[in-house]
Amino acid sequence: MSIESAIRPEVPPSGTGCVECEATGGWWLHLRRCANCGHVGCCDSSPSQHASHHAADAGHPVAQSFEPGEDWFWDYSSAEYVDGPELAPAREHPRDQPTPGPRGAVPADWESKLNP
Repeated sequence: MSIESAIRPEVPPSGTGCVECEATGGWWLHLRRCANCGHVGCCDSSPSQHASHHAADAGHPVAQSFEPGEDWFWDYSSAEYVDGPELAPAREHPRDQPTPGPRGAVPADWESKLNP
């Protein structure tokens, strides 16, 4: 899949947090948004790594950071940063949402549970 076909700028994000973590009571460090379908998943430092699992399972290789103030894209297939267009709003999780998140689900010893 080419970078151009992997990115659909008109598709909004699936929500404000990692879809799978929210469904299972999990937590995340940072969030990534699929540039193809809008799926919001947790980063590879997070315990469950849902964004990269989504990229592999769905065949959607490009994600954009869903963190406030960040606009970079990552291509999981080439393991490189890539350029991309501005995506449909929202382009970040709510600024009052804590990092790590979500509020109330993050264990006190969260730093010891991160992936290297």
